[in-house]
Amino acid sequence: MELPKGNAGVSGDEQEPSSSRRANKKYHRHTTEQIQRLEELFKECAHPDDNQRQQLSRELGLEPRQIKFWFQNKRTQTKAQNERADNGLLRINNERIQCENFAFREALKNVICPTCGGPPFGEEERQLCLQKLQLENAQLREEHDKVASLLSKYIGKPISHIDSLASAAGSSFEFSPGSSMNQGMGSPPLSLNPTNPTVANNAALAYQLIEIPEMEKTHMADTAASAIEELLKNFEINEPLWIKSPGDGRYLLNRDSYDKIFPRPNHFKSSSTRVESSKDSGVVSISAAHLVDIFLDSSKWEDLFPTIITNAKTIQVLESGMVGNQSGRLQLMYEQMHILSPLVLSRDFYFLRHCQQIEIGTWVIVDVSYDFPKETSAFQTRSWRLPSGCVIKDMHNGCSKVTWIEHVEVDDKTQTHRLYRDLICSNVAYGAERWIVTLQRMCERFDYSMDEVAPSCEFGGVITTPEGRRSTMKLSHRMVKNFCGMLSMAGKLDFPQLSEVHNSGVRVSVRKNTEPGQPNGMVVSVATSLWLPLPSQNVFNFFRDEETRLQWDVLCNGNPVHEVARISTGTHPGNCISIIRPFIPTENNMLMLQESYIDSLGALVIYAPVDIPALNIAVCGEDSSKIPILPSGFVISGDGHPETGPAASNGRSGGSLLTVAFQILVSCPTSSKQLNMESVATVNTLISSTVQKIKAALNCSGLD
Repeated sequence: MELPKGNAGVSGDEQEPSSSRRANKKYHRHTTEQIQRLEELFKECAHPDDNQRQQLSRELGLEPRQIKFWFQNKRTQTKAQNERADNGLLRINNERIQCENFAFREALKNVICPTCGGPPFGEEERQLCLQKLQLENAQLREEHDKVASLLSKYIGKPISHIDSLASAAGSSFEFSPGSSMNQGMGSPPLSLNPTNPTVANNAALAYQLIEIPEMEKTHMADTAASAIEELLKNFEINEPLWIKSPGDGRYLLNRDSYDKIFPRPNHFKSSSTRVESSKDSGVVSISAAHLVDIFLDSSKWEDLFPTIITNAKTIQVLESGMVGNQSGRLQLMYEQMHILSPLVLSRDFYFLRHCQQIEIGTWVIVDVSYDFPKETSAFQTRSWRLPSGCVIKDMHNGCSKVTWIEHVEVDDKTQTHRLYRDLICSNVAYGAERWIVTLQRMCERFDYSMDEVAPSCEFGGVITTPEGRRSTMKLSHRMVKNFCGMLSMAGKLDFPQLSEVHNSGVRVSVRKNTEPGQPNGMVVSVATSLWLPLPSQNVFNFFRDEETRLQWDVLCNGNPVHEVARISTGTHPGNCISIIRPFIPTENNMLMLQESYIDSLGALVIYAPVDIPALNIAVCGEDSSKIPILPSGFVISGDGHPETGPAASNGRSGGSLLTVAFQILVSCPTSSKQLNMESVATVNTLISSTVQKIKAALNCSGLD
């Protein structure tokens, strides 16, 4: 090998051993196909584990070490590129700030009085102005205290509660993974968490105290009227506005046609903006007038969709509408939506809801996002609802036909997790079909709760009265709401390095329970999600089977269980509430309340331990709202791919997405509030071992 010219001053004898080594060393340049496959995987997972490297080795004909070194080099290269880009941006910002500072200094040299245009104030004038401002501030504070005192008498809340609303809306305690890991999980830093339901709830309460100017109310009314007009056109026009997908039969919005008919700029000025649109219809077993009343009551609205809506508030009623049919009612509302898994981001909306009766027995209800209040930035959302809603047509037999359109603009700055990306981007997760399917199931559940006559065999001899059935169903409904609300994981902690689950890390959230209906103390919520190569129905049947429960339920401690009572909540045999007795010699006083359902979009199995005296309160038909309950369970859904047929583009055919979530009371109210790493490791071990047991029982242990 000839020496390069740069080494001409070095003798040939000194270079000969090095040259020999270079000659003997073999170099391997990856093919274009290999590099393309490696690049694709790098976008999904920059840190492949041993199993993934072994699989790539077999696919590409490379050694695992070659793949390992390629990923290391790629990560280093990507990091260097990002650092160069960040440095360039910082350099530009630094130059801009320097220019602004120079301009400010020059402007200060020629500052003038804003009132008279004369020379700037002297020291004496500044002191006089300062004293005047302090006097005005004292007067305003005195007026504030008088108004707050009157308001506290009117609403029955202490002054400190009213004063804390605004500050609570702007900040919330959130555990920071970066700091608490090395601090023994000590006191959390204070930071804004817009997905925290407590923050959102306090913000909505604070906004209820804001007086909306008449000009703003007029603009709100005009916005709502335009939204109803657009929504009705969307319902009337099929082709070319709505196109039926030949694959799954769902309606898709033709964006080009829509933009021509309803031209408007995007609300979010970002390249990550994405628009979701869907339409669906169905018949529900409830009268149209009754359904309209529920939609216009935020508490009933939240109860009607417990698996979609985690929080809803009516901020202000702007127009009350006609007496008897609610036509013309306009209200400003807040809503937080979350589904399926902590890996799916929640969605928050401030929106106008407007109801109009367009003909006898037919109502239209429109929702459209609204910036309120425009001058505040304490609560930023990443979702914007374009005119959406439903037409409700009474069928005069106790049923109604509901046609639903969901049209949302989403700013995906935080990209959806790869497990749920196909489901979210296919308009299934938050689409119109989910609202219709959930509405049908909840109306059917309501019918079963109001049925005065039911087969005695259904109850197993435990629940013998309609009142007992309704009280038990209310307790179970509260259990489902608690579980689904917990899944948003506000103030979550991520511990991917502790997790033994391959598909995702374990999410941990901590809260102090003080609300009635929940056990008091520090509660740790822990959840994870994974993919299974099985249909949702198979996974659902596994969790409902008494014979297989001992394979995964830690509460059973390896002992069999027996269903002692069942309440049907729908025509499907899997839609029911069960009372289960585990055969544990040391726990003779403990039962489990469980609710399960399955529909065309997924399934859910939720359960909670309840002691016998507490459950007897519900079974006997008494008020069950104060019974403490802390649910755990499973959420099952499709993965956005067909369950049969050829493999998808990512190399796998359709399967199921499973979320496993537990809630654990780790201390009583008098115990220490510190959550140490030992507690985190314990809950992580619990959920990881449960997932491994589930995968083993379903013959899926070999999955990455």
